[in-house]
Amino acid sequence: MDILVAPYNPHGWGPPDSPVAPLLPRSDGSTPGGSAASHIPFSPFSRSDKLGRIADWTRNTNFTNPPRSGAGRDAVFDFALHDSAALAAASEKDSSFRLVDGKPPPRPKFGPRWRFQQRPLLPQRRDEEVEARKREAEKERSRRDRHYNLNRSFVAGGGGQGPNRRDAPTLKSSVDIQPDWTMLDQISFSTFSKLSFSVPDPPEDLLFCGALEVYDKSFDRVNPKNDRRLQRFKSRNFFEVTTTDDPVIRRFANEDKAVVFATDAILSALMCAPRSVYSWDIVVQRVGNKLFFDKRDGSQLDLLSVNETSSEVLPEAKEDINSAHSLAVEATDINQNFSQQVLLRDGNKVTLDEPNPFASEGEEIASVAYRYRRWKLDQDTYLIARCEVHSVADVRGQQGFLTLNALNEFDSKYSGVDWRQKLETQRGAVLATELKNNANKLAKWTAQALLAGADLMKLGYVSRVHPRDHFSHVILSVIGHKPKDFAAQINLNTSNMWGIVKSIVDLCMKLNEGKYVLVKDPMKPQVRIYEVPVDAFDNDYMEEPLPEEEQVRPPIEDEVVDTVAKNQAEGEAIDAEVGVGEDDANKDASDSIS
Repeated sequence: MDILVAPYNPHGWGPPDSPVAPLLPRSDGSTPGGSAASHIPFSPFSRSDKLGRIADWTRNTNFTNPPRSGAGRDAVFDFALHDSAALAAASEKDSSFRLVDGKPPPRPKFGPRWRFQQRPLLPQRRDEEVEARKREAEKERSRRDRHYNLNRSFVAGGGGQGPNRRDAPTLKSSVDIQPDWTMLDQISFSTFSKLSFSVPDPPEDLLFCGALEVYDKSFDRVNPKNDRRLQRFKSRNFFEVTTTDDPVIRRFANEDKAVVFATDAILSALMCAPRSVYSWDIVVQRVGNKLFFDKRDGSQLDLLSVNETSSEVLPEAKEDINSAHSLAVEATDINQNFSQQVLLRDGNKVTLDEPNPFASEGEEIASVAYRYRRWKLDQDTYLIARCEVHSVADVRGQQGFLTLNALNEFDSKYSGVDWRQKLETQRGAVLATELKNNANKLAKWTAQALLAGADLMKLGYVSRVHPRDHFSHVILSVIGHKPKDFAAQINLNTSNMWGIVKSIVDLCMKLNEGKYVLVKDPMKPQVRIYEVPVDAFDNDYMEEPLPEEEQVRPPIEDEVVDTVAKNQAEGEAIDAEVGVGEDDANKDASDSIS
């Protein structure tokens, strides 16, 4: 080991001007450049520069790895290197070296880690996801087909105005428009939506007819896990009597008790007209200074619509169990049977002022009461309507009247909500779906309950035992609602309801004596008023619309149907038109989505 010689400065502090011995001799004992240590580097700096360190006492000078090229910030203090090349290599190695913490990040000692991790789906959940994707794909496919067929019909018929919900052949008029009918006026639904009228006085009860059975409260505990099989009551008779055939209304008309006469079914159809999609018709008779609102025998108003306001298209074949007509017949039958099953059929009935005016002696009739009520529309106009209630029950310690109606589920793939799974946990979602698909039907039931002054309206949820069996049903749940609260929930404005009735009454009172028909247009949101012969709809008038090829329809409908059939036989022309139709369909689809 070489012992270094410390220089001594006899003239003052600090190292002498010329050291007496080399500060860092080489290993062979020689000193380059004479006695001075010329190999020690010197790095110029300014006063603004920050000095890292004067000397590095921690550096290991006995390294054997060859250095890399580059310049490091500590290379100027590497006194163990002999020449500038070695100095440059060391500086490069220092610059490329970075300290990296190789330890894993600390894990939390507490708290579930599974919350932040994505677990694989269970087999059942995976199957549900697959089925949901299949249903969405099927809905999207049917939606594209509907747009394609709709535009194909539009192109064939020369384009123009048409339905925005279904293609033209789907919706038909509820009554065949004859050539000798004269159209007097047409009113758009947008006009109805702006009307408002408040009845000045509460209604007056004139007469109560019929007998009522008590509601069975055990049905309030029915749920999907404890359902009830729906029974059939074929022996009980249900009456659908129009206004002018009612002997009580005739008696009131002879006594001049009012000017306008109607039933709750007819008034509810007028009040909820802006929500309707299917065609319906009401017969208006002006006799002297009196006005009668009637319905035809076998009218569309006698049936309950199903999925009327839904965006999904029902099968068009009338014999299909899921067609609009078949579902309407099924829903009407379910509603009647449900209204009788939820009663205490022990023979005890609440009798009212008079017996049922339509029943024969010894005939078994359904539990129903007819409440004849009178409203004052203005100083000289009074309206009498026959309203229905179906049962009585104890409501807040007093006898209250109930209306009983049933919603029916025929196939969950059309609604997207399975009642058996959602009724207990997501009852609001089920009701919201029904409000979307059956807005008109629920609004009419609510309007009838308000007209009848019912204290409670019971809604039953009835489903098929199997989606392909339309004869067997089960009751899954029964839920009660207050009519006023439910009307507010479904956004049914009573002032707007009476405003529509008041405007129709004022319009019809200006007409001459005769018979008229108020028809909801099957293609557009509007109603038309036709003047018809006095003997129209008499002598077993046609209950159903004529075949499509025999009907007198609006011109655009006939043009669409005839031109489509003609273009299908031609070939090349229809191919060109279909290409244009596809472009328009895509544009319409994008507009509707946006």
